[in-house]
Amino acid sequence: MQRADFSSSSYRSEGVQFRILSQEDRARASGPGLRTFDKITDCFGLTEADRIALLGDPARSTYHHWIKNARDKAPLTLPLDTLLRVSAVLGIYKALIILFEDQNQALAWLKARHQGDLFAGVSPITHMLEGGHKGLMSVRHYLNAWRGGHMGFGAPEGSFQLVIEGDLFFA
Repeated sequence: MQRADFSSSSYRSEGVQFRILSQEDRARASGPGLRTFDKITDCFGLTEADRIALLGDPARSTYHHWIKNARDKAPLTLPLDTLLRVSAVLGIYKALIILFEDQNQALAWLKARHQGDLFAGVSPITHMLEGGHKGLMSVRHYLNAWRGGHMGFGAPEGSFQLVIEGDLFFA
């Protein structure tokens, strides 16, 4: 994986500079990322098997080793694919917090069946669990698009209503 280097405020003629995501970068992000993943999946009410599936199906003993090291703040370097999956779950959680008034609404959306083209009758959480990395990323992109005002494919015509002045209430 590469990440952009925006450290210089002046524009370089060759454009944005990328560098390879190093093992040190992964080591620095792995523990905090996995601890956050653990708390989010607690909020989602996911089983151990669900958590393992979201992380790419590592061996159960590997999963427990990772979680123990993350909780103990011991050295931990997750594989890049696993770290990307953790990042996707964090992004999904962030979008849900922005889109929904409370956690119960977000969980109801996450666990309910949806008829849109992306979900085709399954819940977003099922799509995430069964779709692998692509499933995680498609839910993340769907929510990010929704945050940007796009309802997504399959939303009923006219289901989006603009907020008008009369809808606003200040306490």
